[in-house]
Order: sequence, then C-alpha cells, then structure tokens
Amino acid sequence: MDTTVRRAGPGDLDALAPLFDSYRAFYNGGPEPGPSRDFIAARLERADSVLLLAEDAGGALGFAQLYPMFSSVRAARVWVLNDLFVSPLARRRGVARGLLQAAEAVGRADGAIRLELETDADNRAAQALYRAMGWTPFDGT
Repeated sequence: MDTTVRRAGPGDLDALAPLFDSYRAFYNGGPEPGPSRDFIAARLERADSVLLLAEDAGGALGFAQLYPMFSSVRAARVWVLNDLFVSPLARRRGVARGLLQAAEAVGRADGAIRLELETDADNRAAQALYRAMGWTPFDGT
C-alpha cells in the first residue's frame, strides 16, 4: 500500500490520539487515553506544534511531532522533533523514514538552521535509522 505523510489538522484527532497514546504507553508503561487525547487536541487547537501523520488506505500508521524553538545567538529558528512513533504493524515499511523526510521538509520550508531530536540511548534501531538518513549528533555549534 502507498503511504502518505501530511501535516495533520484538527480533523485528524481521532487518528492521532490512539497513536499518541501508544507512544506514551511505550515510555510510561501503560495507556492513558484521556490525557493523551486532551494533549493532542490542545496541540491541534493551538497550533503550537507541527503534527505529521503517516497513513495509507487502511488508516493511520504513525506520527511525528515537532516543536518550534529559537537560537538567540544565531537569531534563527530551530525545530525539535520531539515525538516519532510508528504502529508496530506498520514498522519496517519505510513509515519512519517518510516521517523524518517530512520533518526535514518542515524545517527547510521554515528556514530553520537545524532540526534536533533526542532518543533513548538504548534505542539502537532508531539511532541506526537516523544515522542512515544522515542525521549527526549535535556538537553545540
């Protein structure tokens, strides 16, 4: 199936909320559908983050969320890719790669000087993907 990645809007809450809850459960150890839905609803309503949604004809496959930040020294925009999640059934199909490419496009379109992300030190699969796509550790300059 063809996967598309697009910027999500308020009408995508029902697709995003379960993905975001699964993402949070991975880190927090259990589902919390109410707080997860409320958090994503607020981000969509306030437009204070960029949410990217990966989907195919079968529905939502994954998401990425970016937050704006600035470098005062460089007087420029920075984007932080804070969240990236792909449904377990959709992994190894290029969904994460598509989400990362879309995140890069957001940064380029906005004229950002860099796009940052963090991942757990033991998340070797994610780190391998980031390296394969040309992401490098930030050295502070």
